[in-house]
Amino acid sequence: MSTEPRRHRAARHARPAAEVAAPAPRKKPITVERITDAALEVVAAEGYDALTIRRVAAVLGTGPSSLYAHIVNKDDIDDLLIGRLYAGVVLPEPDPATWRGQLVGVYTQIRDLYLEYPGVSRAALAMVPTNLETLRVGEGILAILLAGGVEPRTAGWARDALSLYVSAYALEQSLVRRRHQGQEWVLGHEELLDRFTALPAEQFPNTRRHAAELVSGTGPDRFEFALGLLMGALRPASG
Repeated sequence: MSTEPRRHRAARHARPAAEVAAPAPRKKPITVERITDAALEVVAAEGYDALTIRRVAAVLGTGPSSLYAHIVNKDDIDDLLIGRLYAGVVLPEPDPATWRGQLVGVYTQIRDLYLEYPGVSRAALAMVPTNLETLRVGEGILAILLAGGVEPRTAGWARDALSLYVSAYALEQSLVRRRHQGQEWVLGHEELLDRFTALPAEQFPNTRRHAAELVSGTGPDRFEFALGLLMGALRPASG
């Protein structure tokens, strides 16, 4: 029997443990769940503008081509993102007596989820939802509107208008945070009030007179007010 294998084995055993090559760890397989996790990680850390297929692939330690076995394009990632967020929305049992309050509650949840991930509400704009979680929430909102006696077409259009407002509100908040992060010159409530009251009375009589009212209220106060305005036009269907 040849002594060659024995010599190789002896030499291998004689090496320090650190020199013995360990088997390369197996990479975790790329899945839709991991792609969604990575996309949320990018948005949370860098904002929605930084989200690209290449950036998601880098987080996963792979190349963009690996992702195309699971997604179609960037729009597909957007659909996954919104679906993941909407999975956290709790829908109430539609109640004809409290349907307006229920809508405010659902849309407040959606707003808060959007605000956790800067700019992510852009993914919901101009998107035709296909994710089942997104469709689940849309179905729940429609059910609440119908429970309030709103005519079906009006309910569908109202759902779109309310959802658009919430997405736009969250997007504006993310833009404000990004533009004014760390900037001391951003006007506070009192400073803005002083600016308005210092305007020339002959040019801005109403702004000066009602300055306190114009700058009143918190962001959440104004959010609920706008939802109330939109819902105020909704009436139960006659007959």
